[in-house]
Amino acid sequence: FRFKDSLAEELGRADLVISHAGAGSCLEALEKGKPLIVVINEKLMDNHQLELAKQLHRDEHVLCCNCSTLVETLESMDLSTLKPFPPGQPEKFALFLDKVVGFQ
Repeated sequence: FRFKDSLAEELGRADLVISHAGAGSCLEALEKGKPLIVVINEKLMDNHQLELAKQLHRDEHVLCCNCSTLVETLESMDLSTLKPFPPGQPEKFALFLDKVVGFQ
């Protein structure tokens, strides 16, 4: 398919996700506990995706490559080295925001 409103069903069935390094795409796969290979688009200007991909890789949550190294990454990957992504804690953000705004 060229476009789909949600990939939740496909993510639920996936054994491995290969994605660009967009924050939404990465977080959705990681929150579902799926192993993730992030393919960096090196042609983007001011590449914020590169920063996210590198940090997630440093934290051992994803494997990271570019288009030219994807096949090599697939052949040599060891998904057992990946660490689970910790669940979000929105209550901590809410408490922080309350302090900043002065509700506490």
